[in-house]
Amino acid sequence: PQGSEKAKSFVHAFLKRSMPKMKDEAIQDMLTRKAVVLEHYPRKKTKQKRKKTKGFTAKQRRELHLFDIEPEQQRYAIFLPLHELWKQYIRDLCHGLKPDAQPHMIQGKLLKADLHGAIVTVTKSKCPSYVGITGIILQEFKHVFKIITKEDKLKVVPKLNNVFSLELDGFISYIYGSKFLLRASERSAKKFKLKGTIDL
Repeated sequence: PQGSEKAKSFVHAFLKRSMPKMKDEAIQDMLTRKAVVLEHYPRKKTKQKRKKTKGFTAKQRRELHLFDIEPEQQRYAIFLPLHELWKQYIRDLCHGLKPDAQPHMIQGKLLKADLHGAIVTVTKSKCPSYVGITGIILQEFKHVFKIITKEDKLKVVPKLNNVFSLELDGFISYIYGSKFLLRASERSAKKFKLKGTIDL
């Protein structure tokens, strides 16, 4: 039929144009076998590297005052609900703080616990002016605690050379700040070693 002849001539011309270096005999041989494989080299897709979203640097955070607490927010009463939440969090963490609980087990959990909302007191210090400061921890940094007192004063107390105490349900725990120079996120993953004596 006329249609098949047109199709054959079209395929022959197409193959000749697609593979100009191939001889007519080789093209005819390919057609008789009725299996035509056209060479095709796909373009390699270049993988686009995902750009990691960079957060603010410490300097930028300070310039933007991201961690500053506004003066009108520096009121002890505002953070009392936070303290109630913290107490419930510690009770759940330590399975109720029962009288028969082992102190070293509770101490180990408190070492890794989040202290935002805890009421602490500076019991010992190489600087006498810090002794007696009591309040709710609002922010914990690597080297300092920011504490709001009952007098609605925001105190920045260094951890170094200070001993803090916190009391919950009759259980009193002491925090030796010199051994506590870690960010809260780092502290939760750190393995603390038990030591016999700790000095300021």
